[in-house]
Amino acid sequence: MIFDIARNAFSASPDADTLSLSIRRQEARTVGRNGWRIIEEEVNWQANQTAIIVVDMWNKHWSWGATERVNIMAPRMNIVLQRARQRGVQIIHAPSDTMDFYKDHPARTSMSNYPQAEPPQEREMPDPPQPVDASDGGSDTGEAESYKAWHRQHPIIEIDNADAISDNGQEVYNLLAHKGIQNLIFMGVHTNMCVLGRSFAIKQMVKWGFNAVLARDLTDAMYNPFKPPYVSHEEGTRLIIEYIEKFWCPTILSGDLTTPEPD
Repeated sequence: MIFDIARNAFSASPDADTLSLSIRRQEARTVGRNGWRIIEEEVNWQANQTAIIVVDMWNKHWSWGATERVNIMAPRMNIVLQRARQRGVQIIHAPSDTMDFYKDHPARTSMSNYPQAEPPQEREMPDPPQPVDASDGGSDTGEAESYKAWHRQHPIIEIDNADAISDNGQEVYNLLAHKGIQNLIFMGVHTNMCVLGRSFAIKQMVKWGFNAVLARDLTDAMYNPFKPPYVSHEEGTRLIIEYIEKFWCPTILSGDLTTPEPD
């Protein structure tokens, strides 16, 4: 049901400011043998009706394995954000628990410019258990306890004055409502935790009726291979991405945002 709604909303007439996205979702197949069918579609979003939300790309994580993977991801993400910004996409940086660091940044102070907007009634969504066990915190590098290791977003990810900075779902909603933004692209970490569960993240925004996609090549899960289902970290991340495609929103590859439109 969710994807029928989303498919209708994805349609837009192409123009110079259109993002052409190849989305992937999974649909339940109940005729014959039960299973999941991968659906791939080409859709168009207007750039000025689209925002990218960068989730918790901190400068450091309590798990050094997570820090290492973010360090690898951040340069590519910055290139994608630069290109999207040039095309008119609103960039929202959401590094949770770091707002004090950005209290004087124009991209942070501008959040007070948007009037309070009342979110719609939340849609009821299925929320089945995730396919990987992260009950131990999900570190694959053996840390015994978590702690706040971060104080800012990763410094490689540039923040323009025209961007926005917030870790508050209501603030983000105020901006989206004020600017008439309907479409959201999520990237960042961690797929099975913050990318799904924050107040500005996939679950909340889908419940509020936004069209959402996850950039599946610019995310990472917290998963320890010594926990069920006892697969590699990479396979654990893939399983979470599949879970999102089945129950929450489609995914894209970030190259859709960097490939020039044909003349």
